Amino acid sequence: MGDPKEAGAEAPPLGAAARGGLTLLPQGESEEPAAQGSALLLGGGEVKSRAVVKYSSAPPRTAFARLEEKTDLKLPPANWLRESATLGPAGTTVLGSSRKSKPFSSFGMAYDFIDSVGNDVDVVSDSENIKKLLKIPYSKSHVSMAVHRIGRTLLLDELDIQELFMRSSQTGDWTWLKEFYQRLIDQKWQRKKKSKEHWYQKAILSKFLYYSINGDGAAQPVPSAAEQQESPSADQTSGSGGASWPAPFEMPSSVSEDPSASSQGSEPLEPSCMVGHVASAPKEQNLTTLFNDGENSQGLKNDFVRNILWTFEDIHMLVGSNMPIFGGGRYPAVSLRLRDNNKPINVLTGIDYWLDNLICNVPELVMCFHVNGIVQKYEMIKTEEIPNLENSNFSTKVIKDIAQNILSFLKSNCTKEGHTYWLFKASGSDVVKLYDLTTLCEETEDKYQNPFTMPVAILLYKVACNMMMKKNQNKKHYGTIRTLLLNCVRLLDKSRHPQIIASANYMLSELFQLDEPKKEDSSESPLNENSDESYSEEEEEMPDSDENGSYSSSDPSHDNKAVAIIKSVGELSVPEKYKSIHQIRPSCAFPVCHDTEERCRLVLSYVLEGLKSVDSSIKKESDLPAADPSTPIPLKYEDESSRGGPEGLEKQMALFLDKMGSLQKGNYSSQSGMIPGSWQHKMKLQLILKSSKAYYVLSDAAMSLQKYGRALRYIKLALQSHDTYCCLCTNVLSEVLLFLSQYLTLCGDIQLMLAQNASNRAAHLEEFHYQTKEDQEILHSLHRESSCQGFAWATDLSTDLESQLSVSCKCYEAANEILQFSDLKNQNPEHYVQVLKRMGNIRNEIGVFYMNQAAALQSERVVSKSVSAAEQQLWKKSFSCFEKGIHNFESIGDATNAALLLCNTGRLMRICAQAHCGAGDEFKREFSPEEGLYYNKAVDYYLKALRSLGTRDIHPAVWDSVHWELSTTYFTMATLQQDYAPLSRKAQEQIEKEVSEAMMKSLKYCDADLPSARQPLCQYRAATIHHRLASMYHSCLRNQVGDEHLRKQHRVLADLHYSKAVKLFQLLKDAPCELLRVQLERVAFAEFQMAGQNSNVGKLKTLSGALDIMVRTEHAFQLLRKELVEDPEQPKSGETAPAADSSPSLNREEVIKLLGIFESRLSFLLLQSIKLLSSTKKKTSNVEEDVVLKTNKHIYSQLLRATASKGATLVERVDVVIHLLEQLARGGTVQ
Repeated sequence: MGDPKEAGAEAPPLGAAARGGLTLLPQGESEEPAAQGSALLLGGGEVKSRAVVKYSSAPPRTAFARLEEKTDLKLPPANWLRESATLGPAGTTVLGSSRKSKPFSSFGMAYDFIDSVGNDVDVVSDSENIKKLLKIPYSKSHVSMAVHRIGRTLLLDELDIQELFMRSSQTGDWTWLKEFYQRLIDQKWQRKKKSKEHWYQKAILSKFLYYSINGDGAAQPVPSAAEQQESPSADQTSGSGGASWPAPFEMPSSVSEDPSASSQGSEPLEPSCMVGHVASAPKEQNLTTLFNDGENSQGLKNDFVRNILWTFEDIHMLVGSNMPIFGGGRYPAVSLRLRDNNKPINVLTGIDYWLDNLICNVPELVMCFHVNGIVQKYEMIKTEEIPNLENSNFSTKVIKDIAQNILSFLKSNCTKEGHTYWLFKASGSDVVKLYDLTTLCEETEDKYQNPFTMPVAILLYKVACNMMMKKNQNKKHYGTIRTLLLNCVRLLDKSRHPQIIASANYMLSELFQLDEPKKEDSSESPLNENSDESYSEEEEEMPDSDENGSYSSSDPSHDNKAVAIIKSVGELSVPEKYKSIHQIRPSCAFPVCHDTEERCRLVLSYVLEGLKSVDSSIKKESDLPAADPSTPIPLKYEDESSRGGPEGLEKQMALFLDKMGSLQKGNYSSQSGMIPGSWQHKMKLQLILKSSKAYYVLSDAAMSLQKYGRALRYIKLALQSHDTYCCLCTNVLSEVLLFLSQYLTLCGDIQLMLAQNASNRAAHLEEFHYQTKEDQEILHSLHRESSCQGFAWATDLSTDLESQLSVSCKCYEAANEILQFSDLKNQNPEHYVQVLKRMGNIRNEIGVFYMNQAAALQSERVVSKSVSAAEQQLWKKSFSCFEKGIHNFESIGDATNAALLLCNTGRLMRICAQAHCGAGDEFKREFSPEEGLYYNKAVDYYLKALRSLGTRDIHPAVWDSVHWELSTTYFTMATLQQDYAPLSRKAQEQIEKEVSEAMMKSLKYCDADLPSARQPLCQYRAATIHHRLASMYHSCLRNQVGDEHLRKQHRVLADLHYSKAVKLFQLLKDAPCELLRVQLERVAFAEFQMAGQNSNVGKLKTLSGALDIMVRTEHAFQLLRKELVEDPEQPKSGETAPAADSSPSLNREEVIKLLGIFESRLSFLLLQSIKLLSSTKKKTSNVEEDVVLKTNKHIYSQLLRATASKGATLVERVDVVIHLLEQLARGGTVQ
């Protein structure tokens, strides 16, 4: 067939208007509407076809020139072989270099329409290849095509065996395929030369087309050089004309493609672009870095005049076409054909014409008939009439079935991404075979001899990049992206293509979102869903089969090398004969990472591969000190004594801040000699930053598992990565500084937790020193650029508690300093608040540490000694820490924590006061002014804490705690003043007044009525206060003479406080001794009052009140008996000595002492009662008094007998007392 649609190098458009006065549209403007489609009723049944022009570089259509009859096409027109925009490649490549479609033409289209690849489109190919496939059942000619799969898209390219083997003879490439071909297919292969008739037909077709655009029927001579091209010797140039087959893995020597070329038609490619010659050595410096799309991908260009998205039934194809389309006047769009009138149109020609018009959406066909080159006539045929032409009848339904069967066959068997499949049908044969050339190539010595490998790898990479760049990309496609990238890496030679491998590994690491919290329910996670557009690259591919067994590999030739075989091309015409059950392979799910560590480890494995690729490409490697990646890098430890503890940290912090300042100025230092701005430099920066993030997440996860040694190791690696990043980076972004602040914050947390978990130090130390091989290799790559010692001060595992706390504090301070750069604290207020909270907390911890040390020194000090300088120094350090911590919390408005630190400062003041109370002789001890000063300071801090909180609603627990501490301070101060009265400095009355005021203030802040866990303590404290006040007023009353009004006031106050003390002690079940003591003091108080009375009636009344108090002590004795019975020998197990502010456990000695006092006082009161009642009886007779007297005598006699018995146990004695008190309650007192 004389067809004009041979693909070749495109010619630039004419600069002037085409003949006929029609002007050209601007270059690249589409001649067709943006989206035109058609549904044509063809061949009696409907076959759906829709064509959308995605890109066109053709000028506006012009009408063809109708040639006059008898025009001799053997004579060349004047414009013959000149560049023509109307004809495009169809004109200039008819002769000269008779190349067919280029072997990588589908890749050129795929690069330009990357959005469609792997997703929306089933097939990408030259229209010639599509037609050849659909004509397989009708044609005896051979078919040889390369098939590649990208996602769900198949790329089809002609695999010209003749040209391939000619190259093999010259270069030695493809020898393995030549041997395979000769062994299995054609043992006597030789290049077939085309006949003179073939070249004659091509020549008159070319002249006819030029006549048709020239419009001038007169034949004009052309230069003799052009005539020579008509000779059959032209086929000699086909083997060397252009660089149609690039050498395996060679890159273009220069890269000049505009990145906008990939904008899917917004900026069409220049039609004058030629396929670039390959370079002799690989150069990757201009390849894409990360997501830039700037390389020209081995010089592979989209050379088609039109790129059309053709939907044929349910098959979506991206097709390239160079067919000239004419239009204008009566015929808006027609295709032009030249036919020999003596040769009828056959089925193959009819299918050819019909498919061309269908693909390009051309409604009509104009045929020019000639006899021996002399024009005879023209004939117009509608596209839908072509299948019904005489001698060219074919069914469009059959063509549809053939298309669906071939696509299903290919999709079912071309399953491995990155593999090159070869679809082959020998000339005259009915058997179609599919081979996996990649598998065959891998069996040879050099598995990289497949020249398709590089374009496929680039395309896999580009598709993955494109999917990554989509902002609305759903994570369910991550499985597809991962498969694309893994296959890309698998195809490439690491030593020859480090940049692509590094970039692909970086993108693989980017698929794992480290900064997102992992969902608990894995079934809801889109990452765990199967990709609907991908498949497992690891899965063993099984040949598909249907009920007819059409996919069986047992073919007539017994070819065990073939992946699949179509036994007879006739099967392709059977509807749904090869219905695919594997168009979509759902088995490539994104890897499910069950925990954070697994996810981070995957990321680090990809980062390591990327770093290896970058490092291998740096030229100055020989200048570096040799290091074995498998040998652990020795960690530099300093003796803590030489480092100087916290003081040494100050110097290291100063150096660190200087370094931070220099980063703002953009200092750059690399030991490996990388050039700033080079792809190695950019890539290594990204990889190192990714590794630091991964190690940070690992550290955070280990921290949550309480594996603090492991967490410190990971944060050390994160900081070492960041240190290297800072050394390499010419301008550190604020985002990266924020990362550093977060790393240091976590490091501070880890150091604090290590300080608080010193008991498990050995296990933490072991975890810290452990290193995986992967970590060692990453560290080795880091050490190529820097010493990685910038943060050594923050990551050492110290054994000293003070040092660990100091390091933790310095980490937080450094994190805070970083936030001061570039206004980060205002941009990240939440992180800033967290850092300040941690600073406040660690300063509180350090303050408490120094405070406890001071308390320990104080407890070890001899009582009579004065306060040491070491103690005072510790006080100052502690106070300074508390003060800074309070400032931190106040600056972020954290009133609760500020109140807690103020409370701790108050406690420090109390410790200072206690230190001063130990000075001097214990027997001559007085409450000192220093004690008063510090206790008052403590009170001030507690009051500040309450003011900071404002109300109890802010934080009830803290509020109650501050109240309790304030009450304790007042109580301690009052107790010390009462017990060690400073009589040398103050009058007794003043001391009593101050004690009374302090006790009442303590009572004010003692929330005895508030239900809480501390309520029993508060009740005990309040009861003790009332008891002490009552005792004080009782003592004043005894010692005071003179002012009767004051004596009366003291008597009332003493009685009031005794009553309140009894009520409160009675509420407590664990203070019977205290209750008994208070009651005995009340009895003594009554005895004191009775001694001052003169009348018997008054004395008897007072005596009766005292006995009544005695009766009320029965409750206390019942509690004592219960405790004595439960634990007769010793205090209850588990109970310790009483604290100052808590109810004491039962003290047997004290019980015996109180019981003795009680028995003597009861005996005294009963005796006095008997005497008074007896003397009264002589004067008056009273029945009631007689009963009381009788009862008292009886009780008194029992008491005397009981006390006289020396062998009674304590419990028996208590039982006797209880029995006597019960009798006394029934009738032993006078009302």
